[in-house]
Amino acid sequence: MSTSQEKPSQSEQLDFFAIQEKITTLREQVGHHDALYYKNAEPEITDREYDRLKKALETLESAHPDAAGYTSPTQHVGDDRIDGFITRPHRQAMLSLDNTYSREELESFHDRLAKRWDTGAIEYVIEPKIDGVAVSLTYESGVLTRALTRGNGIEGDDITTNIKTIPGLEKLSTKNPPALIEVRGEAYLSTEAFHKINEAQEAQNLPLYANPRNLAAGTLKRLDPKEVAERKLEIVLYGIGFCEPASFFSTQAEIHKTLKSWGLPSQKNIPLEAGFDNTWKAIEELDHKRSTFPYGTDGAVVKVNDLARQHELGQTAKAPRWAIAYKFEAEKAETLLKDITLQVGRTGVITPVAELEPVQLSGTTVSRATLHNSDQIERKDIRVGDTVLVEKAGEIIPAVIEVIGEHPTNTKTFVFPQTCPACNGPIIKLEGEAAHRCNNTNCPPQVRRRILHFASRPAMDIENLGVAVVDQLVTLDKIHTIADLYDLTLEDLLPLEKFAQKSAENLLLALDKSKSQPLWRLVHGLGIANVGTQTAKDLTQHFHSLKALSEADEDTLSHVDGIGPTIAACVRAFFENPDNQTLIKRLTDAELKVEEAENQANGPLLGKTLVLTGTLPSLTRDEAKEKIEQAGGRVSSSVSAKTSYVLLGESPGSKWTKAQKLGVPSLTEAELLELLS
Repeated sequence: MSTSQEKPSQSEQLDFFAIQEKITTLREQVGHHDALYYKNAEPEITDREYDRLKKALETLESAHPDAAGYTSPTQHVGDDRIDGFITRPHRQAMLSLDNTYSREELESFHDRLAKRWDTGAIEYVIEPKIDGVAVSLTYESGVLTRALTRGNGIEGDDITTNIKTIPGLEKLSTKNPPALIEVRGEAYLSTEAFHKINEAQEAQNLPLYANPRNLAAGTLKRLDPKEVAERKLEIVLYGIGFCEPASFFSTQAEIHKTLKSWGLPSQKNIPLEAGFDNTWKAIEELDHKRSTFPYGTDGAVVKVNDLARQHELGQTAKAPRWAIAYKFEAEKAETLLKDITLQVGRTGVITPVAELEPVQLSGTTVSRATLHNSDQIERKDIRVGDTVLVEKAGEIIPAVIEVIGEHPTNTKTFVFPQTCPACNGPIIKLEGEAAHRCNNTNCPPQVRRRILHFASRPAMDIENLGVAVVDQLVTLDKIHTIADLYDLTLEDLLPLEKFAQKSAENLLLALDKSKSQPLWRLVHGLGIANVGTQTAKDLTQHFHSLKALSEADEDTLSHVDGIGPTIAACVRAFFENPDNQTLIKRLTDAELKVEEAENQANGPLLGKTLVLTGTLPSLTRDEAKEKIEQAGGRVSSSVSAKTSYVLLGESPGSKWTKAQKLGVPSLTEAELLELLS
């Protein structure tokens, strides 16, 4: 073969690079929307738009495997893990589901299975697809011992305390429970509870929540269980993961029946059908009656009933081959866009909202719909005065999908204002971000966010300072900055709703107690961009005082272990701000702890970076981190070539796999304790 034949032509090379660029772009888009949905609970596109993006990426990757490059978001489930929670492994992987929107694709799914077993009469269980948050509950000898989010499918955030705010989950009502079982389901906020919460928000002139699913996801990740309990989350359990003994169940229908007999919240009247035609009829019936359910449903989940056949079919890296989700078509209607208003969120993000001529959708009157952000408005060229198509996905989320027909005469392109509707402060749009933000540090929604972050458990851990209290203090003009918290008096607190003498005194005691919190908690609580708990610990371990940290230049900051140029620039910008300089002085005058002794200089783990994975025999993850940090080491959440050791527990996850590839040594808990002694 000649040399010219062996080498790809210039046009082939150009095609390859164009394909690679398209794949990279799609991966970035899917990754962006994954983070918004799973970590922030603030999606900016509909499920269907997201599924189209992901399908386009899957098609390209399948046709061009040579252009793969790196791990794709199509090969794993989304990741909902966030800072502030202990991460623990699932005993059996908790996967997602493949989706379809057409009867033809659903029938193809059935035909593949029917051909495998040479029968068309496969039994399926047909379940409502609940628009909630996937969770896994572990019961040992019938007692609830752990609850996790799906996380990345391999390990999830430990939300046991928050799940226990839902009644009826502590024990299984049976004398003969499995020795150990993972029960899977969806935590959700009922439609009724969601509307009540939004009515309260509206009464206080606060931004409305977009939909129950996002609010439920945000609630489960609250660090204060009292706030979780106030939201009145509910749960439906419908499946299992790991089970010991493995032969405890033989069918999916039996799982439903048993969960109900154990007294667990479960789905009622789940159809069991044989063959495709009967299954399709059950799906259509479910579509007709879904508006009567107390929770949002956006589809039907079709599962092979026989667990032995499920096991035979197996799974991909992200989804079982024995189940599929059929998504219902969202109801749509045409209406007039009368105006575009702006809603300011707690983070300062400004969301454009469509004010509509009222229209009936899914049995309710819709007069407002989200427009997500200015990029979406520009891309769809949405203008005041247009006739628009409105979709209500999942029976809850109204969204403007597109403009119908031509723009009327004299309509104008929407231009985002330069000042915030909540405070008249300047609006900015940072490079790489889709959303606009209010740049006024005294904007009321942002004041609430900063104070709630400062009081949260990963920061200053101030008890009794929850959302309701902060909202009242800001609304009554009692606080504008975190420093104002330390000027509060009994007289300021007694007029608050549901506050008596004792509750007011308890909050003042909690504020006084917070003054002696470790310096890293204060640094984290300041809300410096890109500074989480570990970064705050790295900074305080290096500088030992707020004064030294505030005076460090970018070059000095960049040389701190774990701190890169981006974080260094954010830290420097924060302390150069005159308002923040005033804030630091007030916190110092209020006698908060702003210095710490250098007591780790000779620790046996000085300069070492450790990553924790798996469940340790006796130490909790927080206890292990504390011991490592007291010995001069630091704990990272991800494995890299700079990792000194992996602290290895039972059922380690993907971090251990990566560590083995990189040749990172491991330590057991016993070896760590021996090293520290």
